[in-house]
Parts: sequence; C-alpha cells; structure tokens
Amino acid sequence: IFVGCTSRARSSCSSTSQRCSIGLRSGAQSLADVILPLVQIAEGERPTPDTQPQTSVITFPRTRLMGSSGLRRQKRDWVIPPINVPENSRGPFPQMLVSIRSDQDRQIQIRYSITGVGADQPPNEVFSIDPVAGKMFVTKPLDREERSSYHLRAHAVDMNGNKVENPIDLYIYVIDMNDNRPEFRNQVYNGSVDEGSKPGSYVMKVTAHDADDDTTGNGMVRYRILSQSPHSPIPNMFTINSETGDIITVAAGLDREKVSQYTIIIQATDMEGNLNFGLSNTATAIISVTDVNDNPPELTARTFSGEVPENRVNIVVANLTVIDRDQPHTPNWNAVYRIVSGDPSGHFTIRTDPVTNDGMVTVVKPVDYEMNRAFMLTVVVSNQAHLASGIQSSLQSTAGVTISVVDINEPPFFPSNPKLVRFEEGVPAGTTLTTFSANDPDRFMQQIVRYSKLSDPANWLSINTTNGQIITMAMLNRESIFVKNNIYEATFLAADNGSPPASGTGTLQIYLIDVNDNAPELLPKEAQICERISAHGINITAADADVDPNVGPFIFELPAFPSSVRRNWTISRLNGDYAQLNLRIQYLESGVYDVPVIVSDSGNPPLSNRSVIKVKVCPCDENGDCTTVGAVAAAGLGTG
Repeated sequence: IFVGCTSRARSSCSSTSQRCSIGLRSGAQSLADVILPLVQIAEGERPTPDTQPQTSVITFPRTRLMGSSGLRRQKRDWVIPPINVPENSRGPFPQMLVSIRSDQDRQIQIRYSITGVGADQPPNEVFSIDPVAGKMFVTKPLDREERSSYHLRAHAVDMNGNKVENPIDLYIYVIDMNDNRPEFRNQVYNGSVDEGSKPGSYVMKVTAHDADDDTTGNGMVRYRILSQSPHSPIPNMFTINSETGDIITVAAGLDREKVSQYTIIIQATDMEGNLNFGLSNTATAIISVTDVNDNPPELTARTFSGEVPENRVNIVVANLTVIDRDQPHTPNWNAVYRIVSGDPSGHFTIRTDPVTNDGMVTVVKPVDYEMNRAFMLTVVVSNQAHLASGIQSSLQSTAGVTISVVDINEPPFFPSNPKLVRFEEGVPAGTTLTTFSANDPDRFMQQIVRYSKLSDPANWLSINTTNGQIITMAMLNRESIFVKNNIYEATFLAADNGSPPASGTGTLQIYLIDVNDNAPELLPKEAQICERISAHGINITAADADVDPNVGPFIFELPAFPSSVRRNWTISRLNGDYAQLNLRIQYLESGVYDVPVIVSDSGNPPLSNRSVIKVKVCPCDENGDCTTVGAVAAAGLGTG
C-alpha cells in the first residue's frame, strides 16, 4: 500500500504522461513531494527509470507465513519503481529521498537498513537510512558521469534481528544535468584537399565528445564553423556536417598558388546545438591545399645558346631556366628536359639541377669541329608528374638551343698504330722500311707536321723529319736481345706547329723473318766414358739460335783428320736432334781426350760447325761409373 505525505490515496499514472512529468533542477532541495506508487510486474523483471513516477513512501509487500518454513514471497511481487536523483544537488545534506516502512510496524518495533554499493560497499555512505523511521537519505551531491545508477536492498528486522520482511530492491538513477562541455579530441586538426576540387569534396573530420548523457540533449553535440581565414576567394569555402563533423567544400576556386592553407575555427555545442542553453567549445582545423600539376613548366626564353670545345665531354655548355608555379621540389615542379631534334648522334643530354630546376645541357659524346661547327637543338620541358586533367602544355615549354663548336688544336695521329712491317733479318743499313706518317685532324688550320724518334732500343732506325720515311742505320738481327717474339718495336713522335703545339705518338713493329745465319753448337762440352767399350755411350745434341726450319734435324759426324778420331770413336744417330758418341776399340787408356765433332743444321743452305767435346776416359766399377783412382789417373791429355 502506498500513501502520500498527507496519508491520502494517490492515483497511479504513467511516467510518460504529461500530467505526471516532474521538472528537476540541479538546485532541487528535496524529493519529499515526489510520489512513488508501486507497480505490479512479473517476477524476474528489472525496473527501468521510466517504469512509474515516484512516491515518498515505500511499503514492504505483504507476506504470509507457511508453517516452519518462515516467510515466503507471494507469486506476484511488488517491484519498486526507480528513484530518480538529479546530479549536482546543492543540498542541504543529508537530503531525504523516500521513506520505507513495513505494515507490521504497528505490532512490533522494526529496524530498517540498506545494503549495496553506495551504502555499506564502496563508495560507502553515499546513502543512509534512519533505522527507526525508515527515512532514506542521500548524503552528498551525485555525479552521473562518475556513476549513473545504484542498486541497493532495503531490509526490515525486529529488535532481535529476525527478518520480518523479504528484502526489496531499490534502483536509484542519477538524473543527468548539462554540466559538461563538449571536448574535442584534438585542439588542432590537420586536413588537406586538392586544389581545384569540386564542391562537395570531402576534406576532413572533427570529433567532440560530451560526457553527459548522449540519449538526452545534454550529450547531443552539433558542429558549426565560426570563421575561415583567409576569406579568399570567398569567406565560406567550407561547410561542416552538424551531426558527423565532416568538413566538405561548398565552393570552387581552391588554388594552392594563391592560398595554400586555410584556418577554420569549429564550434561544438551540446543541447543539439542550442546556443541559448547549450555549452560550447572550439577547436582549430588547419586545411592545407595540396598541389596538383595544374601549371606546366615554362622556359624563360624562346632561344638559348652556348659553346663547346671539341673533344671535351662531361661539361655543361648551356643553362636553361624554367618557371613552374607548382609546389617546389615535388614531381609537379621537377622539370624533365628532352632533346627532340638536332642531335641525331646523341652528343648531348640535359640534366636537371635538383636545387634550381634549371636544365644543364651537357656533352656526353665528343664533338668534332671539322664535322659539325654548330648544333641547333630543339628542347621540350615537362614535369615528372603528368599534367592534371584538362591542363594543356604551354607553348613556352619548347625552346631552341644553339651550340657553337670551338675549334681546338688537335694532335696529329697515326692512322695505323701500331704499324706492322715484315722483313728478313740481316737487311743492310740504308734500307728503306716504310713511311710512317701522321694525319693532322685540323684541316682548316694549314699546319706543318714534323717527325722525331722517341724510342729505338738498338738504334737501328732513323726517320725523315718531314715525311716520316723510316731507314735502317744498321743490320737487323732477329737474335738480338731487343727482339721479342721476332718483333722489334720503335716509337716515333709527330708534332704540329699549332698554338699551342700538339703531338701524337706512333709505334712501328718490325717482324723479323729468320734466315739461317747461325751454325749449331755441340752440347755438351764435356763428358766421361769408361776405358773399356760398353753400351753406355755419351749422348750429344746441338743448340741453334735460329728457328725452324733453320734448326734440326741435325747431322753429327766425325772428321777424317786426324785419322785417330775415326779409329778410336764412333757416332750413331738416335733421332733428329740426338746422337751417341762411343768407343770403337775395346780399350782406351785413361786420360782426357779432345774429340772433334762436325754438326750441321737443316737450313737452306745448311750451316755446319766443328766443335770439340772433352771426354774423360777412366777405369769404371761394376756400375759403369769412374772410380776415384781412375779419375786421378786420367790426368794425361790425348786427341781422339
């Protein structure tokens, strides 16, 4: 049973009914005039803040005793509507909320208590109850943003602590007051938009959060733009979606080359943007206008000129200057130069200066004054990035470049270098070998070339100073130490009389063809043999300074005089280069003998040489080696 403060019955009404609405101000002093009728709902349901309007007295539901089982709840419980308490109340405290009573308080003395978070659990003692009168109080201001609701249980016991009523659930909801301003997540937001963007283009998003209840106007935030700087081309280039915070463009005319950045002040207001009642805050949005390639590069002149010395490379011969109003040092600004005509052989390239964006015309392949006295180049400049849609190249993106070639005194050069000639060795002094002349590339200078000798290791040659004719001063010998692999080399100088003089060198190679001018030499010069005839003879060969076919096979033979040579010795052929010398008689007295041998080569005509081999004849041991005694005894000399 619920009764008002005057003990008169009150009629029940819905919390959504206009005639039952209660206006609560943040400075409300008391809730004693709030009526809380009980609402009968199914067991297990939880009340919500909208269940029913409040009353000032809550009575425990009736119960009936069931034998020894104690108190038992009825099948249908009375569930207490929530108690609504506005946050930030100014008191005075403690401030009464409701009275709780049991209908058994007429028969026995009742003690009341409350439990739960906010009562006997942290935060403790936010709510209290008079244990005798059952009046429940809030002890201090509540903050919905700190805690929005409390769930307590009310208890009724007799003086001995015995339960006389089942506990009832009390739900206390903290009613939101508009005590928090919207707070932007950032104080400064940075966004960007391409220049030339169409109206309606998305720019950026700003977000503000209000700690108040976002299901009420207290937490419903709306956005608007307060100011834009600069005002060019119009003061309202942007708009903001009042609910989402999305910023978009509303007008055309964004031009980075005129305005590169806008500063916008954004205001966020709660109470759904009501400026009379809502709380506001501001933030700054900085919008950068990003560059697009809407300005083609333009050369500062229609013609450029420069000059290049012939035969020079990797030098800058002309500098092309360009203007581009797009953002410096980006692909929209960086210049790319191309030579489209006037250089079919690829003598030039144009490199871009990374700092100034100038085009540096550079020689990469030597030019020859005698071939081209000037070049007329056509140059086109563009950007690394393609031009934006609808933007055409400028007529000033093309220019002519005239490169004059400067004639330089070039050194004479030998057309054949090295020059190879072939002669048989042994040509006499005074023989003309060749004319080793140089060409002067400077056809238009009419210069005189003079020749001289730089290197002639054997001093065999001379050169005519005016025409370069080479004449021998000595006989050429293939077997000379200055000849390597049959080739003799000499170096000559050709110098002009230009200013300054220039010179070039040339090498003459003389391939010397071998002639049979060296007789073979017998080897070895000394040997030893046993005094008695045996199978172990002396192997002999020959050395010849010439080359094939003027060397072996060799012919070895003993001379007819003196006669003792052929009587005591014999030669047998082993192969084309070797023969064997041996005793013809059974025994020859120990001693050293000079044995003459005639050796002939295979040249045409062949050359022969009579050589002497010293043969030591000695007694031998069983291995065929001279004994020590025999070596000492063989001191006498003999012939054959």
